[in-house]
Amino acid sequence: LSPIANDMATRLGNADRFPPDLEAYRRRCARAGQRKPTPLVLRYVAGGYNRLHRDLYGELVFPLQATLMLSRPDKDFEGGEFLLVENRPRQQSIGSAVRLRQGEAVIFPVAERPVAGARSILRAQVRHGVSRITRGERYALGIIFHDAA
Repeated sequence: LSPIANDMATRLGNADRFPPDLEAYRRRCARAGQRKPTPLVLRYVAGGYNRLHRDLYGELVFPLQATLMLSRPDKDFEGGEFLLVENRPRQQSIGSAVRLRQGEAVIFPVAERPVAGARSILRAQVRHGVSRITRGERYALGIIFHDAA
């Protein structure tokens, strides 16, 4: 993912560059005081949800993260779509719902992504969450590549 992250940084005008391997980036996080691992198993039960948010845990932020669906939609749970909301400058928000099947993953921006504007590249702010679970239990693996402070 580092080539994509580096392309995003270039397009957004950020000086940050990301190393080609995770261990090198984790060492960089450790030097910045970010030593707590961030991947987690997420469990939602009927009535549960995850509000729109960003996973920002320190000064260093790898711009992409992933969610892997562990449960079987319609068998293990209902509802629980993965949500993305994008805010572009001077525009209405754009929302998307992603229905993942067991074993599928979605890779998405942690906080922002470059979007072509009429005259330049814009910073689209991105938040993610999970819609309400209406029945059963939903498990997913959240993979955040930057460690927490």
